[in-house]
Amino acid sequence: MSNSLENLIIAEEKAKILFQEIENRNLIQSGIFESELNTSIYKLAYELFQIETYWHKRIVRAGENTLFPYNENPIDRILNDDDILFLDLGPIFEEWEADFGRTFVIGNNSHKIKLKSDVEKAWHAAKAWILNQEKSTGSEVYAYLKNLAKSYNWEFGGEIGGHLIGKYPHEKLEPKNYSLYVHPENHKIIFSKTENNFDKNWILEIHFVDYQNKIGGFFEQVLF
Repeated sequence: MSNSLENLIIAEEKAKILFQEIENRNLIQSGIFESELNTSIYKLAYELFQIETYWHKRIVRAGENTLFPYNENPIDRILNDDDILFLDLGPIFEEWEADFGRTFVIGNNSHKIKLKSDVEKAWHAAKAWILNQEKSTGSEVYAYLKNLAKSYNWEFGGEIGGHLIGKYPHEKLEPKNYSLYVHPENHKIIFSKTENNFDKNWILEIHFVDYQNKIGGFFEQVLF
């Protein structure tokens, strides 16, 4: 395992602690705006780890907003009693990025609970498949993820299925530089070496949606 990957895993473990504390402190509750939860999480992250820098916008999306992919900016929404939501955070831990996403359900709606469970199971299924595909391109991985969503009776809602990650600031993710993403237009082998002969480290993200019921679920972390 490379030193880069070790540091990314350490950053991810800290992100897991942050997410666990979000639950332990009952920050997720009905009756508050997404923006209020976002602010509470920011304060908690600073309390726990003195985090002030994030490498992408902090995402808190609930209800219909869970349908939107990363690049969208839906209106601020109040969390309801029977709601689904996801968090997508990119905190910086000692110059190393964590990109971490999880889904939560308020209440006992079985369909929403199934979606939460399925995105996590699908992430691990995708990991096992990808790590056995040494020659797969970004476009092939993206196609696999779309078919994986169908196998769970959902649709794949992400414009991408992952991206490169590394020490902050890593190579800038640009909209049309498809080689940096799990994307339909990335025809390069994702596990090829960098120009400096370093291993590439990837974030894998699963975004499943149900457009009919207007809900989505999300699961994201480093691929290793």
